[in-house]
Amino acid sequence: MASLKEHIDLNNLPQHLAIIMDGNGRWAKKKGAMRIFGHRNAIQAVKDVTEGCAELGVKYLTLYAFSTENWTRPKAEVDGLMELLVNTIKGEIKTLMDNQVRLTTIGETSQLPQDCQNNLAWAMNQTKNNKGLTLVLALSYGGRREIINAVKQLAAEVKSGKVAPEEINEGVLENYLQTSGIPDPELLIRTSGEMRVSNFLLWQIAYTELFITPTLWPDFRKEHLYEAIWSYQQRERRFGKTSEQLNPVS
Repeated sequence: MASLKEHIDLNNLPQHLAIIMDGNGRWAKKKGAMRIFGHRNAIQAVKDVTEGCAELGVKYLTLYAFSTENWTRPKAEVDGLMELLVNTIKGEIKTLMDNQVRLTTIGETSQLPQDCQNNLAWAMNQTKNNKGLTLVLALSYGGRREIINAVKQLAAEVKSGKVAPEEINEGVLENYLQTSGIPDPELLIRTSGEMRVSNFLLWQIAYTELFITPTLWPDFRKEHLYEAIWSYQQRERRFGKTSEQLNPVS
């Protein structure tokens, strides 16, 4: 069976692709296992998607790994997730280096356990000179909180006289977001069929194309990635304009 990869236009790739990795718990439940079993089996999906994006030439991949709301989950699941994060980072550094992937994070990572913080800092330092895909892990991240923190910083700048209120526009505010310097995602994939954005990159996805798949995240593979990108390439992105404005007839 031919792969959809053959039909992807490499000149029309999303520069930034974001993924809400959903369905680990349901996947585990179907297997009659604990939720953490689903999280463990999701590692292959992360590897496949990271390698797939790196091979195609996508420049930024942001994975919603742990939200600010996830802290309210049962302690055993949170502890298991944190341990898994530490072990995965240690175990996958060779894959990141081989694929020239640079690792970075957004979110309130100071809330993570110290060993997680240490391993993240180590991995980011190891990969900082890689020239390929930038892999952004959203950890202890919430879109509303990001915007509030940006507004607080901007308000402090106004109070100190560094910024005049009339100078504030979208570009100025974006400088205070954690994604400053990273282009907005052109494509957002959500697995497991849920139809919501779950407080993820709320400012950044204003004109992002959405691709919702019923596939549970542990089952997501490169071919699913190709399907999402191929679907994205069939769409007309109008940014509020009409088709006629984008494609005027001479």
